[in-house]
Amino acid sequence: MQHWKYLGQEYGADVGIFRMRFDWVENPRNASSLKAVVLELPDWVNVVAITPEGRIVLVDQYRFGIKAVTAEIPAGGIAHGEPPLHAAMRELREETGYTSDDWTYLGNVEPNPAFQNNYCHQFVARNVRKTHEPELDEGEAIHVREVTLDALREEIRSGKFLNALGLLSLTRVFQIWE
Repeated sequence: MQHWKYLGQEYGADVGIFRMRFDWVENPRNASSLKAVVLELPDWVNVVAITPEGRIVLVDQYRFGIKAVTAEIPAGGIAHGEPPLHAAMRELREETGYTSDDWTYLGNVEPNPAFQNNYCHQFVARNVRKTHEPELDEGEAIHVREVTLDALREEIRSGKFLNALGLLSLTRVFQIWE
């Protein structure tokens, strides 16, 4: 498949969490041109955090996009120039107060390449322990909890845990559907 020819670009709104970019491109199939919308976002990290007892650390937080509280795994944005592992360690500590010395990189995925330019890096942190109080951002209100694998499976079956990238990260560590 041929790459599309880039004819130019311009920038729209910069709203902090993302910057809007418009790419003028030419379709190699028919030479038509169009204006494609791209959201420039920082890369993210997702952390599957497991206690020494085998419990999984989850966070519940309000999400404005769906106007509801969601069940998720710890996650967050990578600061400019920050290595993904450092971001994962920071996000786990800041959101939950848990830390670990046992980290494994699971790989990365494209959250939505149709109009986003970022990647989500996935990690598992084993033997996590609560060592700090959470250090939440001003726009965060997070409830931290630990669940068993069976309880997590039930949350998935019942539709309580629906976060797609969290589910993907969990499938790299556990057999979550039976």
